[in-house]
Amino acid sequence: MQLPRFIDVYEGLISTPSISSTDPSWDQGNAKVIEKMATWFQDLGFEVETEQVEPGKFNLTAKMGSGEGGLLLAGHSDTVPFDEGRWSFNPHALTEKDGKFYGLGTADMKGFFAFIIEAVKKTDWSKQQKPLYVLATCDEETTMLGARHFTENAPFKPDYCIIGEPTSLKPIRGHKGHVANAIRVTGKSGHSSDPALGVNAIEIMHEVLFAMMQLRDKLIKEFHHPGFAIPSPTLNLGHIHGGDSANRICGCCELHYDVRPLPGISLDGLDNMLRDALKEVEAKWPGRISITALHEPIPGYECQHDHPFIGSIERITQCSSETVNYCTEAPFLQQLCPTLVMGPGSIDQAHQPDEFLSLDFIDPTINVLSKAIREYCF
Repeated sequence: MQLPRFIDVYEGLISTPSISSTDPSWDQGNAKVIEKMATWFQDLGFEVETEQVEPGKFNLTAKMGSGEGGLLLAGHSDTVPFDEGRWSFNPHALTEKDGKFYGLGTADMKGFFAFIIEAVKKTDWSKQQKPLYVLATCDEETTMLGARHFTENAPFKPDYCIIGEPTSLKPIRGHKGHVANAIRVTGKSGHSSDPALGVNAIEIMHEVLFAMMQLRDKLIKEFHHPGFAIPSPTLNLGHIHGGDSANRICGCCELHYDVRPLPGISLDGLDNMLRDALKEVEAKWPGRISITALHEPIPGYECQHDHPFIGSIERITQCSSETVNYCTEAPFLQQLCPTLVMGPGSIDQAHQPDEFLSLDFIDPTINVLSKAIREYCF
């Protein structure tokens, strides 16, 4: 059987749309790209299983070899939506130009599975001692549904895990989490000529904003991690909307904010801090303030800084490990085994028009993955 070339696999991944979005008009599911991956890994000799997590949303697991432990290479199979008017190339086609591969998912991060397949093809499996696993998840770009489901129902426990997000092949040992909520103030509208006729939601929101800025300062004061370039949690007031006319008392005002918690900060504890920060305002205005999550919260993540896994990957990549502020599936997979984030391409390309991966990453990535497979499976 003739196995597909690297370029054919890469093109097949990029040309198979798998957008996930909270907007139903964009959301596509990932069934077709998972079906392609299943065929490729089966042809390579893997035992492959696919699982429907929700309608149209699939996880894939593939296993080469037997025994306990081993290495898990993981990534997500979905992409973000795109603004076609801002792209110079077809997002759902692999275009090579000026030493770069352009296309949606080239860097973030469907293309990673082509590198795994190529590294597997170049490996002599005759002396394998531990299994190699591959995990392709759904909905990382929205709810992290696939990683959450896999972690809760994992059928195996590898020794180590590498998630192939675009890190320019630098090993990432930790990142902050992400919590995003909406605070909604419900007032009572009325004619602006008589304030007594209503309850102004913007005025109540002014009190909420003051409490939130106090919470921001409290987070900075109470939490510190020297391993991060921004060593404290951040709280950002990102979006606010209220009212509809200058001559009406505002009946509703809504604030969207996010917090980037450090590893080790309890999500429940963070929620309690928020509730406590708003306690006085809520007591003053009973029943007028509600808080809803914009998405499921993602905790911070950190692989123990002196773990041997970090040292061995630093040796393989010849790069020191780092921390970052963006989120990945690592907090969930870290529950199973020591986990690092490391893959080809730059995070600067993620979610951008004309997303690309430099061809300079191809050989080094295949080389690093081949060495990691030999290190942890042989």
